[in-house]
Amino acid sequence: MPLKPVDIKEIEKHTESIYEAIIVTAKKARQINAEMRIEYNKRLAELPPQVQLDEVEEVENPDQIRISKEIEAKGKPTEQALEALLKGEIVYRYTK
Repeated sequence: MPLKPVDIKEIEKHTESIYEAIIVTAKKARQINAEMRIEYNKRLAELPPQVQLDEVEEVENPDQIRISKEIEAKGKPTEQALEALLKGEIVYRYTK
């Protein structure tokens, strides 16, 4: 997957400073990552249990591989968070 450069001035338009943008984006990326992990585990739990014939050799589960690829196709959480910041979809406030 190629890197996508982002102009820092474009990021600063949406926040007070670049450091604020990094913190906000990182927190959103952690939220997205947690949501993706919950979705993955939920979808795995819905699969029927796999019968394992031998303890030494693990059998590949095609359904698990398919689910993994679907989750990976959504993109990395940091990219999704940065894209949301640039679109103005992230709302944040300071606590006092």
